Amino acid sequence: MPTPLRNHPITSSQNPADLLNAATRLFGGSIVTSPLGELCGGDHELRGVAAHDFAVGYFASPLDVRVASAKSRRRGSYFVNIGVSGAISASRGNLRATLDEATAGVVNPGDIQELRPLRGPQTRFLGLRIDAALVDQEFATLTGHPPVSTVRFDFALDLAGSKGRAVRLLVRSLLEQLDSGDPLFQRAELQRSQLRCLVTALLLAQPHSHTGELHDGPRPGHPRSLRAALAFIEANLAEHISVDGIAAAAGCSPRTLSSAFRGRLGLSPMAYVRNLRLDRIRQDILASSDPVGTIAYRWGVSHLGRFAGEYRDRFAELPSATASRR
Repeated sequence: MPTPLRNHPITSSQNPADLLNAATRLFGGSIVTSPLGELCGGDHELRGVAAHDFAVGYFASPLDVRVASAKSRRRGSYFVNIGVSGAISASRGNLRATLDEATAGVVNPGDIQELRPLRGPQTRFLGLRIDAALVDQEFATLTGHPPVSTVRFDFALDLAGSKGRAVRLLVRSLLEQLDSGDPLFQRAELQRSQLRCLVTALLLAQPHSHTGELHDGPRPGHPRSLRAALAFIEANLAEHISVDGIAAAAGCSPRTLSSAFRGRLGLSPMAYVRNLRLDRIRQDILASSDPVGTIAYRWGVSHLGRFAGEYRDRFAELPSATASRR
């Protein structure tokens, strides 16, 4: 892999504390880094790019580090670590793997990871942060419903295998876009489109706690009424939606509808509507310059105070905080 992010330097120092502080800033406070053992000398370099739903950093350092999720980020982030040169002894809980150009490590929200560069050729690696909300959104796109619990990936990802190669190629494509200097590729819309492809490839390539829902298709007995209800919600998300209205579109009683939602999706019909609206509102806040209230009303929100509280519960920040990053 060519040296990535060459036009995006952040720090180059012989003080390892500079690297740790820069990494925390790059990943938007989503991590807490600490050294494993004494701080070591040598050259410590970080290059990187941060955007709304992701950040990617290129690390060149001999430092052994522990990386934990910051407690302030309720929903958390996923991390994908890929070797550029040399190798890293990595762990996630009691799982271990050697990361290099052929093997990546996937870390789930809330996990603690330890990274120890192996001695020998200078170790360089990429760290990609992906917002958990984006993984949930792409899972919902693939299945028609959000995950009922956190998607938890297996640790070691084989980048040399037929499925893993797609992830590696998409990461490389993202880096090439960021390095191109072309203003078109710096637009958030294109970066997000590329990242969505990458997340979809990760969901399809790497085993995780919900893999069966992606490869097995609908469960036996999956009710037609539920499929009709989901289609109705999608088509009318910006309008006033009630349980009675969804049930009428699905051709069943409200009680049958609620039972189908709770049994298949793990939440009530109106909770599903609320979550889907919040996800769409967040996407629009990040992608446009319209006021938050205008966007919320556009998606059928009628009470801004209640909306702000629900948004904070789902994304661990107020809508105004999201808008400040545009």
